[in-house]
Amino acid sequence: MKVSLSTDAPTKIKADLLAIGVRAGQLGKDTVFKQLDKATDGALSAAAKREDFTGKNGESLRVTVSGLGAPVVLVLGLGDGERKERDVRSLAVKASQAASRYHHVALVMPDDVPDEDRAVRVATEGLITGSYKYTRYLTGDRLPKRRTETAKIVVAKSAASAKDALRRGTALGETINFVRDLVNAPPNDLTPTALAEAARTQSEAHGLSCKVWDKKGIEKLGMNLFLAVNRGSAEEPRLVHMAWKPAGAKKGAKKIVFVGKGLTFDSGGLCIKPPKSMVDMKCDMAGAAVTIGVLVACARLGLPVEVHGFIGATENMTGPAAYRPGDVFSSLDGKTVEIINTDAEGRLVLADVLTYAAREIEPDYLIDHATLTGACMVALGPWRAGLFANDDELANRYQKAADAEGETFWRMPLDEELRELLKSDIADMKHVGEQYGGSITAALFLREFIGQSKWMHLDIAGPAFLDRPHGAAPKGGTGFGVTTAVRFLEALGESA
Repeated sequence: MKVSLSTDAPTKIKADLLAIGVRAGQLGKDTVFKQLDKATDGALSAAAKREDFTGKNGESLRVTVSGLGAPVVLVLGLGDGERKERDVRSLAVKASQAASRYHHVALVMPDDVPDEDRAVRVATEGLITGSYKYTRYLTGDRLPKRRTETAKIVVAKSAASAKDALRRGTALGETINFVRDLVNAPPNDLTPTALAEAARTQSEAHGLSCKVWDKKGIEKLGMNLFLAVNRGSAEEPRLVHMAWKPAGAKKGAKKIVFVGKGLTFDSGGLCIKPPKSMVDMKCDMAGAAVTIGVLVACARLGLPVEVHGFIGATENMTGPAAYRPGDVFSSLDGKTVEIINTDAEGRLVLADVLTYAAREIEPDYLIDHATLTGACMVALGPWRAGLFANDDELANRYQKAADAEGETFWRMPLDEELRELLKSDIADMKHVGEQYGGSITAALFLREFIGQSKWMHLDIAGPAFLDRPHGAAPKGGTGFGVTTAVRFLEALGESA
């Protein structure tokens, strides 16, 4: 989809469908609605009365009209309250989804947004992500018959700053859709090697540096926990390091590292998952996909901060050399770990990658994204991620960014008393605790491998991959986490 700006009057703009948003109870006062209603001889107000449409959040009204540049008007309810960026994104996503069968769509920007340039950026992103469909493997009649080719955002004026906002929104929207494509890709195609190659290709396209280690390289580094998880697979593992080092980075700006869990398929290993639990385990590399997306976004947006991304990519399978409950392996940082459950593999991969990233980069902030535990979904549901941090300032900054973007996190405790559950009789530690507090003990395990870093662990097991659409997120891979990370990095760049 190509998105552009237009200063045409809403009554004159040429499109197959024109979308507007109306606040609850404001039909008779909304300027754009009144203009369109007058030009259509009251067709909109008549349809609203007939359908009992009042502008409540989630309501929609589609009306075929004459007298406008667009033959169809879509009116979406914005609900009550102060207008926020997330509302603009939601409006754009819903308009894009509803207009999927129309070639040319126009969206009128709400007139009560606090910052029009920011709203243009968010609306552009929403239009692009709202049009997302994963169609790579569809053939014949299964392929969509139509798709939205162009979208116009109707604004009062088209200043240079608004055009830059359009460019940035396009970059972010396309990046999120790319992340979704990675998460939705089937595991027979998106192997660890293919995931590393995707990172390399994106790096070459957008001016990032990228280094990839194969299995022999990982062995030389001494990442025995990472390699233990890979032992049962016929596919080799890959370690990836992407880096964005802008020439315009401000003096004193912080250096950030993102680490992503890249399990391209997780069978559970010898502690094999039930069949129903295995079906969507292609999504267990969502943390890696987010990491790639964040680095690509940094480059496309030209953020003035140094950012690194590390990915540990492997499968967890049941081959003849598969690691076993009861095995003991030494980690990159020297701690020995007793294996308890081979289906708790992600924390083993992350342990070695976090150690390496902390040592090599010595970041100001070390942040990992991982579809790590079902326990986090039990605690928080499918739409909210768990946030664990050893630094309050980092957690608060990140939460502020998330709130502005409309992505939902909940800070979880690093309960010191639960650390005792990771004690082993024969090794330095176990990698799994007991039944309760599973997401916390997983985070406590990761904390053992971060050195002196200010660190945050984001358990995105729920919102990274959905079994049905929710809000602005589609079914399947969602790209959850990218916009919050970008907002966080932008704020760091501005404050340096």
